[in-house]
Amino acid sequence: MIGEVVDGPDDGMKRPVLDGIEYDYVFDVDIGDGEPIRKLPYNRSDNAYDAADKWLLKENLPLSYRQQIVEFILQNTGQKDFALDPSFRDPFTGSSAYVPGEYSNMSATAAKPTFKHIPKKGMLVFDVAQFDGILKKITEFNNALLSDQEKKHLAFSDLEISRLGALVNVLKDTSHYHSSKFADTDVAVLLRLLKTWPITMIFPVIDTLRMLILHPDGANVLLQHVEAENDILMEIIKKVSENPSLPANLLTSIRLFSNLFKNSCYFNWLQRHRIEVLDAFSSCYSSPNKNFQLSYSTLILNYAVLLIEKKDLEGQSQVLSAALEIAEEQNLEVDSKFRALVATGSLMLDGLVKRIALDFDVANIAKAAKASKDSKVSEVGADIELLTKTS
Repeated sequence: MIGEVVDGPDDGMKRPVLDGIEYDYVFDVDIGDGEPIRKLPYNRSDNAYDAADKWLLKENLPLSYRQQIVEFILQNTGQKDFALDPSFRDPFTGSSAYVPGEYSNMSATAAKPTFKHIPKKGMLVFDVAQFDGILKKITEFNNALLSDQEKKHLAFSDLEISRLGALVNVLKDTSHYHSSKFADTDVAVLLRLLKTWPITMIFPVIDTLRMLILHPDGANVLLQHVEAENDILMEIIKKVSENPSLPANLLTSIRLFSNLFKNSCYFNWLQRHRIEVLDAFSSCYSSPNKNFQLSYSTLILNYAVLLIEKKDLEGQSQVLSAALEIAEEQNLEVDSKFRALVATGSLMLDGLVKRIALDFDVANIAKAAKASKDSKVSEVGADIELLTKTS
């Protein structure tokens, strides 16, 4: 008998034993395909979901069986009135099993597909910083300006440098992010550096802004300078676009824009300026530098998550195109390819662009990814391949 209750607590018999441990129930489970009968132990005091999860992991079986197993346990231990959902594929028989009180001719339908890595929920950020190194570099550049008679007027006073140091100390103290605050004058000091210093000297300033964005109050204070007539973020994009040969500026900037996704107050800005942002950093994916590749694919993945939420078809189409371009690149850092594939799969599953992806021959991209030696890339390739086969 498939899914047989070998023994139970109410039959007056000795409790069944499995691997030297007594249980209230032990089920015989036949998953078919010539596989041996497997034993599923269960106690009434157990959480059925926990029991199912542990058993699936122990037996190395797909987690897609979880709900069916839970319902089987609850039915056979008398814990609920059970009726099989005909949309599920019964793991014990490979079809819709007969259940007393239900019609026995229920049609066998495939289980709802389950995916390992899609859809992506939440945003990825770059939250590690060498604050002492950043402050040291700003001080070094300031001293260089002080010693240059033509640029001396751009240098900061000792008081301004100390205020900058105080701002960095607040950013260092992550345990008080919920309560620490910034004065607008402190942020204004940082922005004046960004606006007035030579282009070759601004990357440590941009890096400080990258971390300021992750601070709740810092993000809100900076937003005032974004919504102002002279949008500081658009100014950064302009500086980066006009000087693409400065890699330090490009890398710190793309990470800054990735971190904007941490705060929902920037979502509308990111959606509104999607084209400018993506165009400014589009060269990064083809860089031989792995840091640029990873930063760009992170930006793409964050945009995918946001534009799915916004139901923005045009935006999703642009991001899908960028993600596929990354995924097709041969000489690409593994994590970068993985994030691009996750973006692709998420847009296909929860977004509005599955048909577009199929037209772009995403099936071949998935096939190549599935053959990857890297397990994550292979798994998300399988996710996308499964998507191409479902309606």
